[in-house]
Amino acid sequence: MTPKEKANELVYKHFEFVEAWSVSNQIENAKQCALITVDELIKQEISLLGLSENYIEWYNWVKEEIEKITA
Repeated sequence: MTPKEKANELVYKHFEFVEAWSVSNQIENAKQCALITVDELIKQEISLLGLSENYIEWYNWVKEEIEKITA
C-alpha cells in the first residue's frame, strides 16, 4: 500500500463518523482524525517495538498525503 492509499483509507474510515459534527467541515474533521490516528500509531510503535527510520518516514508521507486530500 502506498502512503497515498493509506492516507485515503484513514480519512475515509473517519469520514462517516464525523458527519454529525458539521457537514461543511466533514472532510477537514475526518483529516484531523486520521492525522491523530497516524500520530498515535507512531507513538505506540516507538514505545512498544522501536521503529525503523523507514517506518517513521513512510507514516510521515501518509500524513503529507492526508493533508492533500480535498472534498
